Amino acid sequence: MEVLVLIGRILFALLFLYSAVGHLTQHKQLGAYAASKGVPAAEAATLLSGLLMLLGGLSVLLGVWADLGALLIAAFLFPTALIMHAFWKETDPQTRQTEQISFLKDTALGGAALVMTAFFAHAGHDLGLTLTGPLLSMG
Repeated sequence: MEVLVLIGRILFALLFLYSAVGHLTQHKQLGAYAASKGVPAAEAATLLSGLLMLLGGLSVLLGVWADLGALLIAAFLFPTALIMHAFWKETDPQTRQTEQISFLKDTALGGAALVMTAFFAHAGHDLGLTLTGPLLSMG
């Protein structure tokens, strides 16, 4: 089971690490897009979201307080879903559908990140193949 959890951690973290690099290296372009969606201080928010994804992704990948890392990822995903993918505001059917898919993807991944937070906190030091145990404690 330890190997399956490790493979899952790697696959989950890769998405956020890849996205973090984009947010941190293309913050001007992505900040302009965020500004078009009404995000205040959009460039700073883009850098902050990149940092959340980087720290969360590395934490989950390496197993260093992976519970906190998964929580950081959830903290990125839920506001992103609500602000960046507000499909209910769209009038064009194709744009609405695209934003709805992105909204659902982000909320589903956020839900998975919450499950991972609880899993890592509950499994504690018994999880194996991690560099540290959890920061949070459950059960």
